[in-house]
Amino acid sequence: MYKRVLLKLSGESLGGPEGKGLDPQSLKAFAEEIAQAVRAGYQIAIVNGGGNIFRGLQGVGKGFDRVTGDRMGMLATVINSLALSCALRSEGIPAEVFTSTPMEPHARYYNRDNAVAVLENGGVALIAGGTGSPFFTTDSGAALRALELGADALLKGTRVDGVYTADPEKDPTAVRYEELTFSKALADHLKVMDQTAYALCEQGPVPIVVFDISKKGNLARVLEGLPVGTVVHA
Repeated sequence: MYKRVLLKLSGESLGGPEGKGLDPQSLKAFAEEIAQAVRAGYQIAIVNGGGNIFRGLQGVGKGFDRVTGDRMGMLATVINSLALSCALRSEGIPAEVFTSTPMEPHARYYNRDNAVAVLENGGVALIAGGTGSPFFTTDSGAALRALELGADALLKGTRVDGVYTADPEKDPTAVRYEELTFSKALADHLKVMDQTAYALCEQGPVPIVVFDISKKGNLARVLEGLPVGTVVHA
C-alpha cells in the first residue's frame, strides 16, 4: 500500500520496558523489522523521539529554560538515531544519520535530496534534531520531513495500538478508532500527535498510521495495508 514512508519512533520505545536509556534488545528488534521491510522494497526514513533520554519540557522549572531544554531534547534524538543506525548496519542495511543543524563529523547535515538518494539506493535515512528550532515537537518534525520526502504515509510507532476516544490506561471505557479524519482529531484534541503535526499532514495530504510498534510483525502489516492501528486521513 505504501512505497515510501516516514517512521516516527518514540524515544520511550527505544528504552525497552522501562522506557529509559537505550535497550539493546529493542534496538535489535526494531532493526530486524525495518531491515526486512527495506529488503522487501520499501523506502523508510526514520525520525526518533528523545524522551528516553531527555524531554525538553522536563527541564522547565528545574534550572533550564524552555529553549535550552528543547536543544537538549534535540541532542537526545541524535543519540537515539546514531544507536539505531548501528543496529541497522548490523543487519546489513546501509543507514545514514542526518541532523537538522550541522554536527559533522558525527552526522550529516540534512538535505532533502541527499536523504532521498539514501532511500532510493536501498538505505535508511535517520533524520535527527527535530526541526532544528525550539518549541516544535519531534511529531511536528516527523510531519515536516514526511512532506519534504514525498512519503506516502507517516507511521507513528508507539506502545499504544492506535488512537482512542480517551487515554485507555486511565479510562477503561475508551474506544479505539479504526480510522478518523484530521479535522476530527483536531476538533477532539486527540493527543497522539500534536496539532501542528496533524495540520501539516492534512496539508500534504499524508495519512498518519498510529500503531503498536512493539508487536512483532506490525510494521510489515502496516506497510502491506492490513488493518493495524488507526489511520488518520483527510
